[in-house]
Amino acid sequence: MTTASIIMSALTLASTAGDLPEWGGVRIPDTLVGNPFVEEWDTPYQTPPFSEIELSDYEPAFDFAIAVNRAEIDTIVNNTEPATFENTIVAMEQAGELLNRVSGVFFVLNGSCTSDEMQKIALNVTPKLTALSNDIALNPKLFERVKSVYDNRKKLNLDKEDMQLLEETYKGFARQGAALPEADKELYRQYTSELSQLTLEFGQNALAATNAFSLNITDEAKVAELPDFVKEGMAAEAKARGEQGWTLTLHAPSYVPFMTYSTQRDIKEKLYRAYNSRGVGGDNDNMENIRRIAELRLKIANVLGYKCYADYVLEDRMAESTKTVNNFLDELLDATYDYALKDVKAITEYAHSIGFEGELMPWDWAYYNNKYKEEKYALNDEQIKPYLKLENVKEAVFMLANKLYGITFTEAEGIDIYHPEVTVYEVKDATGELLAVLYLDFFPRESKNQGAWMTEFRGTKIVKGKEQRPLVSLVMNFTKPTETTPSLLTFDELTTFLHEFGHGLHGILAQGKYESLNGTSVKRDFVELPSQIMENWATEKEYLDLWAKHYQTGEAMPAELVEKIIAAKNYLAAYLNVRQLSFGMLDMAYHTITSPIEGDILSFELKALEPTKVMPVVDGMALSPAFTHVFSGGYATGYYGYKWAEVLAADAFSYFDAEGIFNQKVASKFRHEVLEKGGHEHPMTLYKNFRGHKPKTKALIEQMNLE
Repeated sequence: MTTASIIMSALTLASTAGDLPEWGGVRIPDTLVGNPFVEEWDTPYQTPPFSEIELSDYEPAFDFAIAVNRAEIDTIVNNTEPATFENTIVAMEQAGELLNRVSGVFFVLNGSCTSDEMQKIALNVTPKLTALSNDIALNPKLFERVKSVYDNRKKLNLDKEDMQLLEETYKGFARQGAALPEADKELYRQYTSELSQLTLEFGQNALAATNAFSLNITDEAKVAELPDFVKEGMAAEAKARGEQGWTLTLHAPSYVPFMTYSTQRDIKEKLYRAYNSRGVGGDNDNMENIRRIAELRLKIANVLGYKCYADYVLEDRMAESTKTVNNFLDELLDATYDYALKDVKAITEYAHSIGFEGELMPWDWAYYNNKYKEEKYALNDEQIKPYLKLENVKEAVFMLANKLYGITFTEAEGIDIYHPEVTVYEVKDATGELLAVLYLDFFPRESKNQGAWMTEFRGTKIVKGKEQRPLVSLVMNFTKPTETTPSLLTFDELTTFLHEFGHGLHGILAQGKYESLNGTSVKRDFVELPSQIMENWATEKEYLDLWAKHYQTGEAMPAELVEKIIAAKNYLAAYLNVRQLSFGMLDMAYHTITSPIEGDILSFELKALEPTKVMPVVDGMALSPAFTHVFSGGYATGYYGYKWAEVLAADAFSYFDAEGIFNQKVASKFRHEVLEKGGHEHPMTLYKNFRGHKPKTKALIEQMNLE
């Protein structure tokens, strides 16, 4: 059956369908009977039955779910009763349940366990989803009903949460072109449809370019100097590929350790050039995608009445304006740039002092800054890793959540998983009530995107008095165990775990009636506060002393090693700050253009990054073609938010620091005013409710302890 005939069948309402199966009042076509997405999930907590879902189930399920959502919207539009908060705003919020079910599974797995076929499905369904979104946002009768409720909002006696939903719903329509003339609505449709395709293609190209490179080494002399964990990881990669010796890839657990510990400068240069030219030319070229994505975003902003895309986006952020963001980035750059140059000079002088000759290049940086760190602090990952066995770290992270918020984690039985490496936990409150189901997916594979992230198969909401608790997923790319050694994390991986777990807590602890306002559904520049504040515990002796034990001997991490970790926490703070600012400034450069980019993308990037340049520039290298956060990951005009949230986190953690890092009163306040509230109120209001004042930029600068 064709897509068109499925949709036509789906639109036969149950009132004419007798006893035939239906979903939300819409008849399920015969071709979908047996499809897991349209059946009741008789599973623990209605978790997805992954083992029952076939790739062939997705696209017909998407088509039917889209048809159901259209029918739900038609019911709202054609309601002969006057528009009310319940029959219009709440009805819209509750529509799309089946589509959320299908999307929740498909897009989580497309990022963490994809395949060529899944990527083709994504390319097929994305324009349909964009068309649906546009048809809803640009429906004049629907907007008329929404506007009617909004115009009478002061008479409705709504509580804060209801009022926020109403305001966000109205704003969402206005910001998606609902009030535009018909000709401009059509332009908006065209631009957003093309943009959705290009951003998807960008991400697929970046992943393919990452996976396309590998380097096999058979000369043992070239790896002899490496720590055992690096060699073992490379050997395991080679074995998995059916190769001899040791194999390198561009995935972080392979790329970063080799760049850090190897003296093989020719290999490191090759790796660096491969990593920093992903998406530059070849089969996975992203250069023209960048140009067109930036142009389409500008066109969308213009048709909506904004000078540039940043003006459009930032109007609906905690920062509220392009000027505020640019001033913020400039303030941090001015405060730290000279110190960053001092950091680079110190590493360069050190490299020369131990025999390096010539100009220190980017592929030399990791090795010499690590050597300098070892000498200055007598500290390296080899010393720390034995105390960071992944299983122990996981229990320590759970313990921290328990000490702060009283919640518990128990490995679940009978819950289906989408990959053998995934583990699942029931998360319960101190009362014993279920808060969430948590999926943990730790290790890299070719089917998984790089990086680390939190997402949800399902969010929190209340429908007809019944609460739906979230299904939260944390996805990482940590060092794999080998045949002889368990997974031992680097210190950076420990902070990554804490970071993503903070996002997880934002979802796990969510409370509220409306899924679109709960958990991480907050302003983009506020969403990183719960994650970044968690990183602070990684350098707290009181916390490390509770759990950091040697994986072989069981001995506690020596006090002197803990002290070294704490002493080194601000190592290269200025350099790292400027590096992060460079990403934010590049993002802003692409989205403050007022005319399409002319000339080549490499030149555009170089100009944007010039104010943050502290290292030599290598011809032909570029960040942009693999900058997935900005060009395919939802962070367009939002990358500054990491630094913005660092300020929030530094200021917020100073409260814990003053009262005690496990202080129940402070933790309870953070839980109730930030984590549980999601997007129920403006983030500045939530932050002030917790902290008692607006965030202070100086808190971050002071935390860096620049010298």
